[in-house]
Amino acid sequence: MHKYDVLIIGAGIAGASAGYELAGQRRVAVLEAEDTAGYHSTGRSAAQFLETYGNATIQRLTRASRAFYDAPPAGFAEHPLLNSRPALYVAREDQLNELARLEDEVRQMTPDVASLDREEILKAVPILRPEYAAGGLVERMAMDIDVHTLHQGYLKGLRQRGSELVLKAQVTALCRAGGVWQVETRAGSFSAPIVVNAAGAWADEVGKLAGARPLGLIPKRRTAIVIDPPDGLDPRPWPLVAVVDESFYFKPDAGRIFASPADETPSPPCDVRPDEMDVAITAERIETVTTLPVRSIAHKWAGLRSFVADKSLVIGMDPDLNGFFWLAGQGGYGIQTAPAAARTAAALATGADLPEDVAAQGLSAQDLAPERLRR
Repeated sequence: MHKYDVLIIGAGIAGASAGYELAGQRRVAVLEAEDTAGYHSTGRSAAQFLETYGNATIQRLTRASRAFYDAPPAGFAEHPLLNSRPALYVAREDQLNELARLEDEVRQMTPDVASLDREEILKAVPILRPEYAAGGLVERMAMDIDVHTLHQGYLKGLRQRGSELVLKAQVTALCRAGGVWQVETRAGSFSAPIVVNAAGAWADEVGKLAGARPLGLIPKRRTAIVIDPPDGLDPRPWPLVAVVDESFYFKPDAGRIFASPADETPSPPCDVRPDEMDVAITAERIETVTTLPVRSIAHKWAGLRSFVADKSLVIGMDPDLNGFFWLAGQGGYGIQTAPAAARTAAALATGADLPEDVAAQGLSAQDLAPERLRR
């Protein structure tokens, strides 16, 4: 039996970041079912940092994460975690009312937005069809997140702080006895007073092994493809472009074009694969919204984004199980909120108060607690 102070189940962005924060205070082991950390949703994310994305709880966690992104600890990363990539929302003539409503909402959250007319939109993104450029709204402070560098920084940091990552450690049983959790995995037996359930799409299944009531977590599939631009066309200066009805978005990606139909198809937790119909829909929308022909697809994949009913994160101790802590329901926001969510999890799991900067955003522990979903 390998003994620790805290066991974290799952080494995606949630488990890795929480492990990093806890490792400075406790001896931690992060147990990962796969042979690679971040194999599922984290490794399939092309995340943006958007302070206006998500509900009010998500936005507050995002804002509380900004300082870490701008100035990570010394030695955490060799490259910047954020790179400028404005977000441009575009509309047809029949969508201008919807665009106006979005502009009203966004301007309440940030002053750094601007309306664009057709000429300005087509100058910024010349491949857009004119009918999809009747009006636009640009959020200038949006950023690309270097997901790989962020995730690896957390994993490297937790090891430097004396804690461990254990791969091929799928959890098969959980029970509490003598004041500690005993966790059986395919890599051996582990024990600790505190278990953090950061198992992503599998969080309710892990909770069931522990005897917890489910959160009602729903994993949803999202599809993406990457295509090569025509010779002579450089997409790197373009913003992220999203149709205002959220039916499609695309962005530059290492000299190629990343695109998604923004699908949210419920799925059981699994090693999800792209549905060929969704791939075809994505290609069709590229050709509908832009002048680009899709002659071939360089890469295609799908990932699971897991939501609870109110689409906020779940961060808190289970009210019915001593020492069983939830860090789940990241949805499509887990990367951009990771720094604040990890510090919040580390504080609440060890009995401390919410971090001051997180509380200063207007959040309380009750906003994140699992019991809010069981009332």
